[in-house]
Amino acid sequence: MKIVCIGGGPSGLYFALLMKQQDPAHDIVVVERNRPYDTFGWGVVFSDQTLGNLQAADPTSAAQILDAFNHWDDIEVNIRGHRVRSGGHGFCGIGRKRLLNILQRRCEDLGVRLQFETDVQDDAQYADADLIIASDGLNSRIRAKHAETYRPDIDLRDCRFVWLGTHKLFEAFTFAFEETEWGWFQAHAYRFDDETSTFIVETPERVWRAAGLETMEKEDAIAFCEKLFAKYLDGHQLMSNASHLRGSAQWIRFPRVVCQSWVHHNGRAPVVLMGDAAHTAHFSIGSGTKLALEDAIELARCIGNAGGGPDSLPAALGAYEASRSVEVLKIQNAARNSTEWFEHVDRYVNLPPEQFAYSLLTRSQRISHENLRLRDQVYVEEYEDWIAAHAGVQRSPQQHSIPPMLTPFTLRGVTLKNRVVVSPMAQYSCVDGMPADYHLVHLGARAMGGAGMVVAEMTCPSPDARITPGCPGLWNVAQRDGWKRIVDFVHRNTDAKIAMQLGHAGAKGSTRVPWEGEDQPLESANWPLVSASPQQYLDGISDWSRAMTRADMDRVRDDFVRSTRYAAEAGFDWLELHCAHGYLLSSFISPLTNRRTDDYGGSLANRLRYPLEIFHAMREAWPQHLPISVRISAHDWVDGGITPDDAVEIARAFKAAGADLIDCSSGQVSKQQQPVYGRMYQTPFADRIRNEAGIPTIAVGAISEADHVNSIIAAGRADLCAVARPHLANPAWTLLESAKIGYTDVAWPKQYRSAKQQLERNLERERAAAAQGAGLSALEQANRALGV
Repeated sequence: MKIVCIGGGPSGLYFALLMKQQDPAHDIVVVERNRPYDTFGWGVVFSDQTLGNLQAADPTSAAQILDAFNHWDDIEVNIRGHRVRSGGHGFCGIGRKRLLNILQRRCEDLGVRLQFETDVQDDAQYADADLIIASDGLNSRIRAKHAETYRPDIDLRDCRFVWLGTHKLFEAFTFAFEETEWGWFQAHAYRFDDETSTFIVETPERVWRAAGLETMEKEDAIAFCEKLFAKYLDGHQLMSNASHLRGSAQWIRFPRVVCQSWVHHNGRAPVVLMGDAAHTAHFSIGSGTKLALEDAIELARCIGNAGGGPDSLPAALGAYEASRSVEVLKIQNAARNSTEWFEHVDRYVNLPPEQFAYSLLTRSQRISHENLRLRDQVYVEEYEDWIAAHAGVQRSPQQHSIPPMLTPFTLRGVTLKNRVVVSPMAQYSCVDGMPADYHLVHLGARAMGGAGMVVAEMTCPSPDARITPGCPGLWNVAQRDGWKRIVDFVHRNTDAKIAMQLGHAGAKGSTRVPWEGEDQPLESANWPLVSASPQQYLDGISDWSRAMTRADMDRVRDDFVRSTRYAAEAGFDWLELHCAHGYLLSSFISPLTNRRTDDYGGSLANRLRYPLEIFHAMREAWPQHLPISVRISAHDWVDGGITPDDAVEIARAFKAAGADLIDCSSGQVSKQQQPVYGRMYQTPFADRIRNEAGIPTIAVGAISEADHVNSIIAAGRADLCAVARPHLANPAWTLLESAKIGYTDVAWPKQYRSAKQQLERNLERERAAAAQGAGLSALEQANRALGV
């Protein structure tokens, strides 16, 4: 085949040499606009796993690259005069110029033609090519020309950064954070050869402008950075090698590139995006060059597997795009999390330095608590001791360090034994709102299963507040006594706490139980519906609600107060007000469902007026030594609805009203919602609210392992984690997960202790067998767990 690679960066060069190695008969040229052996930039970073991929693909160039690498295991975080180190991370740095030189020489040795100082404007000039690789970088002209096919989405991120170098040799990958009168700056620094380190300075756009860097000459801006980070440079200067850039042009906003398609056929040959032309991943996770090289490896593999000739290209390119788009998306999701962490670093700088460092290490959500333990067990155990001490407990010398999820948590006069909460999960199993044997078994079993607190499902303050006829209520003395029976069981037989969640269905009421038709209206005996504004939850199907009058508001408020008093008389430890998921109070908060023109509509402050009125009345009726939380939908997932920015303001309003904690859910306000699901996908809402509004939070949603809970709590992203479906599958989820991570100092119900010992023995045997079978080092296990 005749192959043209437009762009002589890592992906184009590596693909060329791999294809020439695969079949020396291929006629391959790499066309590069720069001069021979010339490049810009400083060092690039690889993980040990990436090196393994290179060794498998081309041992010759891999050996040269490995010989040129500077390896380090430690990450060092510096903030407010504190330094925190963690080891075992296994990364390598190499100069970008050195890397390209190695790949250029390897291409020449194999017979690839390198054509320099040729600025390609159009792929059409290669009419005789069988395959064209558009590896022309971030600002790809080829991608721009065929944008209708590739459909690129380019998102300029908020921070400005400048890529500098220094002769100060950093022995660890070093993060440094410095506060100025304009805001926070951060540096990312690492050594990449015997003489030089990369030194990237980054700050949000607003801080960059406020500091005057927008108008500074390049030399003045570098001097500014030298002065700001002087204590890390030890007298060494910062250097730029971008002589072609003047003034503020050296400060870049990172463009995140996502392409819907990677292959265009120009009528003569397929034109395939590769590397930065196809995708970008923020430098803070060090994966841009990794992705570029792995693109090349995968495309060469796909072509070889398909037969290696022009006729096999359609199948090969389809396989390439299908495989790489999935892998790249995983990295880009992690990069997005990391990018946002640095963009909003002022959200975290007031965390204790120990927790700030842990938050940084786990910012992408790809490195978890147990993954960190594999990398640096001593660091993790010392940090667990720090978390436990701040929670008021210390381990004895005979004990293991206490996992963060098993540390206590106190609000007002209530202390939960650990950070795991059984979510309120609708069971639709009451008659006339009466909790009976089913709820005794359901909630009692989960209270015995090790969680710190169980939360009863949304319970309604009046018959017409129910979602379905099967929903529980708390509007009469009989129901109060039914709940008291359950509360007394939990208190007598477990050390868990139990919470009552009160809510009103609003426009989502008067429907069948889910197994008879979810969200479908009752066939008969419907009750009238009220909400903030007239609403039909399912267009053309649901009954219409009417807008609440002031008289309706007074009645419903009084109903909530009555239920609050009954909850206190029943002995509940905790109360939660449901203001989420499109139910009555949520319908006031969301602009999607509140179209009122009176004092209860319009601005967010007005839309919050009635929910806050309910909350104030409940807080006054609820014992002062017991906490009240509020569940909110922190994101409607619909344009024009509640956003995470709004959620922070909602949390601040409830905090000012006396709320003790915000339970951070999302969605279910509109059937037009488009959530972005994934592991722990709602945790960022709890993170923002906790660290911006300054109020404790519960994280919910796709939290299914002890590792998730430990990571969230340890990073200060939430104070509690609510686990729903895993608790439906296993009432003893907390006990099982504790055993899975090898922590045995957990109290089981005395009736179940024999099962505890057997479970722990079986799990220990499984861990030993898995470790022996795999024969992996701790770092290899960690990287395999990450898929890197």
